[in-house]
Amino acid sequence: MSPLSGSRADELVVFLATHARGNVIDVGCGWGALLIRLLKANRCLKGVGLDLDDQGFEHAIRVATAQGVAERLRLIAGDAKHNLPTEVGGAICVGATQVWGPPVEAGMPLDYPAALAALRSMVPIGAPVVYGEGIWSTKPTEAAVAVLSGRLDEFVFLPDFVDLAWKAGFAVVSVHEANQDEWDTFESGYTARYAEWLAVNEPSHPEYECILKKTCRQRDAYFRGYRGVLGMAYLCLLAV
Repeated sequence: MSPLSGSRADELVVFLATHARGNVIDVGCGWGALLIRLLKANRCLKGVGLDLDDQGFEHAIRVATAQGVAERLRLIAGDAKHNLPTEVGGAICVGATQVWGPPVEAGMPLDYPAALAALRSMVPIGAPVVYGEGIWSTKPTEAAVAVLSGRLDEFVFLPDFVDLAWKAGFAVVSVHEANQDEWDTFESGYTARYAEWLAVNEPSHPEYECILKKTCRQRDAYFRGYRGVLGMAYLCLLAV
């Protein structure tokens, strides 16, 4: 659930595979896509995926089994703050800053410093962390924030994002920002199931109007709202 191409994901994985040791945790792992890639790239690592919602775990286990890494993958449903392994040699946190800040429903600015401080406290000096989170790619507009939290200060700009990582005790090794093609692919994929459903069901179907409204609402939010304004950055960090 992130605008991240396969080639960029591979770059992040190479960084982690080169520097990580022992257990690598993924906070807000979803179906564990990055973690599974990492375990395949480095056969000496073990992965621990943490997520409040275990709906993606079944899919993750199927993929991990097919890739031959299931025996080195552990998935835990619960609060990341209370389910960390004793020793952590690397970490992934993509789009899960709210774990250490106000909930998304509160409509508050993201607490990047809290997330970065928590990640730094988990890992020893020299350990790698991939931290990915939303940023403003350009000055936010009223149309963009209206379909997000309604706040102009919900996110920070990329230079400030990088500065926060340094201040939290990390050396920033590389900086990535999702491009427009990655965003368009992500957003298209998000609504593709709705579009496919509409293509095979008649307008008389009792759910048709509801699905159509959901599709239109998301389409307008993106193309008439935050497209080109909301960005996503991925930082490759080493603890110092």
